[in-house]
Amino acid sequence: MTNTVIESPSPVTGPPGGEPARRRIPGWARGLLWAVAAIAVLATASYATGMDVLTSSNTANTALRLALPILLAGLGGLWAERSGVINIGLEGMLILGTWGAAWGAYFGGSVWTGLAAAILFGGLGGLLHAVATVTFGVNHIVSGVAINLLGLGVTKYLASLIFEPISGNPRQSPVVPKYDTYSATFLSDWLGDIEAMQRVFISDAAGLIRGLITQVTPLAVLALLLVPVSYLILWRTRFGLRLRSCGENPVAAESLGVNVYLHKYVALAISGGLAGMGGASLVLLPGGADYLENQTNGRGFIGLAAMIFGNWRPGGLLGGAALFGYADGLQLSGGGEAVISLLYGVVILLIVLVVLQLFRKQWLSALLAAAGAGVLYYIYWSNDALPRDLIPYTPHFVTLIVLAVSAQKLRPPRAIGRRYRRGEGD
Repeated sequence: MTNTVIESPSPVTGPPGGEPARRRIPGWARGLLWAVAAIAVLATASYATGMDVLTSSNTANTALRLALPILLAGLGGLWAERSGVINIGLEGMLILGTWGAAWGAYFGGSVWTGLAAAILFGGLGGLLHAVATVTFGVNHIVSGVAINLLGLGVTKYLASLIFEPISGNPRQSPVVPKYDTYSATFLSDWLGDIEAMQRVFISDAAGLIRGLITQVTPLAVLALLLVPVSYLILWRTRFGLRLRSCGENPVAAESLGVNVYLHKYVALAISGGLAGMGGASLVLLPGGADYLENQTNGRGFIGLAAMIFGNWRPGGLLGGAALFGYADGLQLSGGGEAVISLLYGVVILLIVLVVLQLFRKQWLSALLAAAGAGVLYYIYWSNDALPRDLIPYTPHFVTLIVLAVSAQKLRPPRAIGRRYRRGEGD
């Protein structure tokens, strides 16, 4: 009798007799490589077009402030959709957060009471979405749209009831406290000197980094910390595993003793609270307005797009929020000329993509990328600046382009959007 030995695949060498398996690059390392590549592209575009504003510290600082509501809304969407619930209502929860932040900060006399009120109002919106979708089985899209409309209506009524007697304007709150800002003074001054030298790449990197460590608010630090915290909770804890199982296969999760309803409710309450924080960032950060009607300007939907761009992962979401925040900040800092110059950088990226796709023998993708590069370069060459009427919509254009490019590689949770009833099978 012959004993047969079955060899198990090695994590390094792969299956017996096969080719060595590729080592996966850690997520933090991939993020660092993408950051270096982005700086290189922006530096090249800045040098070629003469637009220093592309990598200035002012642009980076403005981009950070404008990326916060997108990042927090996207994190809210991540928590909801990882539990299997589509959250189109992020925009409405952002709106509720803006009103709650102004109300809490004005009557509480502190930015922290404003932040707490924003989280509370956003969380209530998330719980209402949970009642509709989880308990009553309402279609997730229909419920989300209703939350958006409800957020608009409720805040409009509350503003006319509470703010109008004080501010004299039913669409605006009275002046509310703002967060203090902090800077790493020594490092900021040193990076400012390097930025002023106008050395290719070095000065560009110094300008972008300086913008991220100058006049930073505690809310910005808290929002950035929530990215790794969300990853650790959702991917490194038992609770996170159970929550994600509700979005992948709730029936199987139920059979293993997971309370699917409870986890979905918790996820949506957290989702609404994070979106409420995003609304607070529009009201409580210095340089921003107090509460204004419709001041979210679609950032809840852009946050949802950033989450999809990030493939329902916190790290990718951070990159998407940075991209959209940068596009928004650039049009404020540099106007239409800077936005047109950014197209030069996009052309560079597409040329690199063409080379990579040719190397992989992906002929159709290479052809489409080359055609896109040609069209964008023609737009850049034939226009000195983006038309003034289109400038405010720069982040929205970027959203559409990014979603169109990244749509082929998405992997959403398997059970997302499905109606779940306890005790029912697949």
